[in-house]
Amino acid sequence: MLPETQVDAIVHGLEEEYPLAECTLDYNKAYELLFSVRLAAQCTDARVNMVTPALFERFPTLESFAQAQPEEVEPYIHSCGFYRAKARDIVGAARMLIDDFGGRVPDTMEQLLKLPGVGRKTANLILGDVYNVPGSTVVDTHCIRLSNRLGLVDDLKDPVKIEAELRKQLPPEKSSDFCHRLVLHGRAVCTARSPRCEECCLKDVCSTAAKL
Repeated sequence: MLPETQVDAIVHGLEEEYPLAECTLDYNKAYELLFSVRLAAQCTDARVNMVTPALFERFPTLESFAQAQPEEVEPYIHSCGFYRAKARDIVGAARMLIDDFGGRVPDTMEQLLKLPGVGRKTANLILGDVYNVPGSTVVDTHCIRLSNRLGLVDDLKDPVKIEAELRKQLPPEKSSDFCHRLVLHGRAVCTARSPRCEECCLKDVCSTAAKL
């Protein structure tokens, strides 16, 4: 755990570098984001954004997804990988949203985790981006990598443990945007294979950069 002043410097540095902290998945409705996040598992957001326009045109309502068979969805998401499991989860989630939640995407962690294919990462994204719930902390591969490099966590790989540690340190009202900024920074500068520390806006407050 870092000193509060160092955490604040990291948060501020990312805010200055990436003022627009937006989800990189395209969506217009809450359930579209839910389904897009499922498609993004082990797939790039760019690929998902290429696939979803045709998908949402073919199935323009939540009811149309619920009435479909997974086999009807599969051709539209084939290029996202694991398309059979993803199609099954999307159709199953659509039916549960209608049957159990009145057609509305839930706004609590407990209820979201009941949906097929939804884990804490997806639930936190929905809570943060759709419902603006303070403390929503999305732990994806970028968050895992950068949280360890920055020193926010100490050699942790378990997303649940990382989420708990970040919740202790980050201002709740900034957690969601912070995680989006980690994704942007992880793609642009602090990449998995070759982090460009000399170009990094956080080099003066990063635990890894301090050892170089």
